Amino acid sequence: MGQKETLTRRAFLWSSLWAGAVALLPWEAYAIDWREPKTFRKIMKTDDEWKKLLTPEQFGILRKEGTERAGSSPLDKEYGKGVYVCAGCELPLFTSEMKFDSRTGWPSFYDAIKGRVETRTDYKLIYPRTEYHCARCGGHQGHVFNDGPKPTGLRYCNNGLALRFVPDKG
Repeated sequence: MGQKETLTRRAFLWSSLWAGAVALLPWEAYAIDWREPKTFRKIMKTDDEWKKLLTPEQFGILRKEGTERAGSSPLDKEYGKGVYVCAGCELPLFTSEMKFDSRTGWPSFYDAIKGRVETRTDYKLIYPRTEYHCARCGGHQGHVFNDGPKPTGLRYCNNGLALRFVPDKG
């Protein structure tokens, strides 16, 4: 028996033991922990596929970069404990601890969960603004401004229809 064959058998045995140990872990070990940045696959869908999953209003915001009317979202006044997830793909984007009342009529957050949003410059109103999207599905969420509270000084001004609130259990 050669050294390469021994290493292959040893690797197989170790990986089998690890796979068995992981299978015995409780279900909670597999749950998504929004506190730690994880890698995730990007979601790519056609407009027709998105239209089947989203309401027309959500499609207009998430896929066509629209904006809902100020004061129209119940999430603006939501202050329960939980997580705000992308309405397109359910990736957690913000925690309830990051939320604050900006008095703008849109749900606002002073920070995002690390690695969950991506930004780009938007010139739709002629002057440059920072637009942000869900890092997994690319769904438009809103714009980020430099007039927020401490500790970041940022205001992630979000469309309520682009989010879903998931309350903490218990």
